[in-house]
Amino acid sequence: MSLFPGSLLDALRESPGTAAFEHAGRVVSRGELLQLIGMLATGLKDAGLGPGDGLAVRTSVSPEAFAAHIAAHVVGCRVVGVRPGYAAGQLAHVLGMDVEALLVDPETASPVLLEAAGPMPILSLGGTGYGARNLLDGPDTATLDITARPDDVALLAFTSGSTGRPKGCAVTYRALSEHWAWQPRVWGPVAAGFAAAFERYMLFGTLASMVVFEFVAPCLLGGGTAVIPEDDGRPPFPYAIERYGITGSIVTVPRLGQMLDVLRKDGGDVSSLRALMVSGSPLGPHRLAEAVERLGPVVYNGYGQTEAGSVSMLTPADIAAGRLASVGRPHPGVEISVRDDDGEEIAQGRTAEIHVRSPYMMTRYWNDPDENRDTLRDGWVRTRDLGHLDADGHLHLDGRTREAVMVNAMVVYAGPIERVLAGHPDVAEAYVVGAPDERTGEAVHAFIIPTSEPSPDGIALKEMAALVQDELGEDSVPQTITVVAAVPADASGKPDKRALRAIVHEH
Repeated sequence: MSLFPGSLLDALRESPGTAAFEHAGRVVSRGELLQLIGMLATGLKDAGLGPGDGLAVRTSVSPEAFAAHIAAHVVGCRVVGVRPGYAAGQLAHVLGMDVEALLVDPETASPVLLEAAGPMPILSLGGTGYGARNLLDGPDTATLDITARPDDVALLAFTSGSTGRPKGCAVTYRALSEHWAWQPRVWGPVAAGFAAAFERYMLFGTLASMVVFEFVAPCLLGGGTAVIPEDDGRPPFPYAIERYGITGSIVTVPRLGQMLDVLRKDGGDVSSLRALMVSGSPLGPHRLAEAVERLGPVVYNGYGQTEAGSVSMLTPADIAAGRLASVGRPHPGVEISVRDDDGEEIAQGRTAEIHVRSPYMMTRYWNDPDENRDTLRDGWVRTRDLGHLDADGHLHLDGRTREAVMVNAMVVYAGPIERVLAGHPDVAEAYVVGAPDERTGEAVHAFIIPTSEPSPDGIALKEMAALVQDELGEDSVPQTITVVAAVPADASGKPDKRALRAIVHEH
């Protein structure tokens, strides 16, 4: 098995004349992408970077940006992915993680970012007005000999962190080399199906996201073209699908809801879609059923974490068999263990904390020994998600251990309440937060997005509260249930519960 990114370089060499990217009216072939990777690798080496060096990358999404990520891996750097939307303090925290240089492009070289970088060298993919060294102005010499070392950290992928300070998940070159997405020789039927369906894959968001970066792999390794849509002022889902003839993409739950709303009200042609992976947060069974009804048997539901990588996948075949409440079976090589508070594995069907072990999980949080001791246990990652396995090995999510509300000094978890509410026929999505309360210490507040066809008598909020009372007890009953058209999303497209708490405080 070749060391990452060897499998990608091999695939580019095998079909140099085919299109790798479409972006801003131009086509970049696999051969041109390979040459660009080599040129940028030479530029990085000329800038003094090599195995084990930290390179922070904050770029927009472009063929050059993707090539820069791969070039950094060719020379063995530790790529520190800087997400959009970080505040100044978060930028300083991330750039303080043993970073030797910062790579930007003209769209991302903001004053806040450059100030946070301080005196460190700035490299760029175009433009030198901010004292940067433009790697695209370097010699055409291509360096494609991989000098990465298997046990060096290949990238730091960041979580939000429970305190708002991003935590860097360290993933080694060895781990990426064993990741299912980057090794076509070991693809099973599901991965091979993805690669075939990603013939025209819509790439958007940020390459600093491990999920976004990961799902480019089946496209490029399977012979497809990554299409980067231009911003025409409309949401890419569904308009860019029709405009570019997109066959596959990934989407968060809030963006899926927005797309279904548009299709319901205005229509649109999304018949080109052959695979749409929904991930990032739990997907309620009613919303999943609506998505399949409107889009056809093309919907997948994935579960994973930055710490653990991709864990499981629900396929269209699973959905057709009626498994709408599951997140599927684990990927090949991934082990799941459901354990109680003492770390003991519990019986099938019972709910407790999910632990995951895989060849491509993180080795540690960067410079965070306390979190490492709490999260990594004997080679397993504590996900802090609650769930259970059914008799057929399908994983079911039942909440988050840390999304707790202290009601009358009793711990109440948001996840089970969300699950009960989402099981009501009027509810497409449900989200629960806690807020201070003078009477009970904290109180539960729920936000629901209704289905497209709620009950004729109106949305039965009292009935929903009664369902929670009957299944989970009085302390879990939401003090308020607010009907909303959509939930706010954070920069990564996931539901923004901080924004929901702010709405509670406003009222």
